[in-house]
Amino acid sequence: MAVTVSLVALFGLVLFFLLRSRSLTPGAAFTATGFGFFLASTGAAAPINEMAAALVAAIPNI
Repeated sequence: MAVTVSLVALFGLVLFFLLRSRSLTPGAAFTATGFGFFLASTGAAAPINEMAAALVAAIPNI
């Protein structure tokens, strides 16, 4: 759970700075957010969460 919350905060921060620097349009940000929301309700959510957890666990070993 802690990994998910921190990744959401990280992606939210990146999205904020992309919007602020005008590298990303609001329409594209809305589309990306909607895609992530709907992707979370599919069967792909569990493997994506497992992959993110594995990557976070691997970072200290680098």
